[in-house]
Amino acid sequence: MQIEVAKRLQQTEEYYFSKKLREIDELNKAGARVINLGIGSPDLPPHPDVIQTLTIEAAKPNVHGYQNYKGSPVLRQAIADWYQRYYQATFNPNTEILPLIGSKEGIVHICMTYLQEGDQVLIPNPGYPAYAAAVRLSGATAVTYDLSEETNWLPDLKALAESDLSKVKLMWINYPHMPTGTSANEQFYHELIAFAKAHNILICHDNPYSFILTDAPKSIMTIAGAKEVALELNSLSKSSNMAGWRMGMLVGAEERINEVLRFKSNMDSGMFLPAQLAAAKALQLDKSWYDKLNATYHARREQVFIIMDLLGCTYKKDQVGLFVWAKTPDRYTSGYDLSDEILNSTRVFITPGGIFGSAGNNYIRISLCASVDVLKEAIERIKEAKISLD
Repeated sequence: MQIEVAKRLQQTEEYYFSKKLREIDELNKAGARVINLGIGSPDLPPHPDVIQTLTIEAAKPNVHGYQNYKGSPVLRQAIADWYQRYYQATFNPNTEILPLIGSKEGIVHICMTYLQEGDQVLIPNPGYPAYAAAVRLSGATAVTYDLSEETNWLPDLKALAESDLSKVKLMWINYPHMPTGTSANEQFYHELIAFAKAHNILICHDNPYSFILTDAPKSIMTIAGAKEVALELNSLSKSSNMAGWRMGMLVGAEERINEVLRFKSNMDSGMFLPAQLAAAKALQLDKSWYDKLNATYHARREQVFIIMDLLGCTYKKDQVGLFVWAKTPDRYTSGYDLSDEILNSTRVFITPGGIFGSAGNNYIRISLCASVDVLKEAIERIKEAKISLD
């Protein structure tokens, strides 16, 4: 029997990492012992108090039913307090916060809430592939805006303003930027909000990396007028080592939150209450948690710099977030070539920048989600293979 998939999926391929992990799994089954430096899945556990909270709450007999579509009041209050404490941004926990089953869920929910055929959406190139995928699933058209080293990976808003924006309804941004590790300053956010108001575009800021290797987390929502034109996604995946827990959040004006909830409430039945309460505990941790986490990532990043030097790549040392982004040597036609060569010769996997868009073709990305010992082993493998790499 043949059943044709819906049109919305015909131009949507399987996620790159999903396919690559299968390939790596087959190599490992054959005894290759691949070192995977590609994916940003934290290898460290959450704080012990978070796990203890989950354990205690899950043992209670009355916490296993369906939950409120808007999330636990305890979690919403914790999110509000966290935003106030670390970002100096104020939200009403009852009306301006929506817990999510991970922020990736929120990307799809936002697109399905606001977009349809005929609409256009601005997405970054390079950028997180989920933005383009969610736009396609909604039936809208993705219009890329190119980022480059020359502009420090920030969009040229003046050039965008001179283009035809008549059908553009929404714009995805992401700072600290994945994959390049670039931070945005307040001046850029002010200019972005003015741009959004001038062209009636909803800004969607994806902000999961703001605590990683940064001393001062930033949110677009601290800028005057942001609630009028912007939504922000955030997550505990990176900052609290809870990627597999699927704990995210959406913050914004009450009207926007209610609009997204109209779609979300038809797609799920809320999150497991003990997990929500454990997430609330994670959000209540003091700055020492983030300081300790970042000390670990600082040490790992130094090892990744060594790998990049061995490969002859060029990079900036002031990058933030969970990765190091680097330009490949001229002898490679793309980051794919370097990635494949390293995997074949050393059984170390690094991410080709082209999966994030054409503007990333000549770059690679290495994740910090591997211990110093693992990174040192990768260094030794690359050193041993250096003659063939040269």
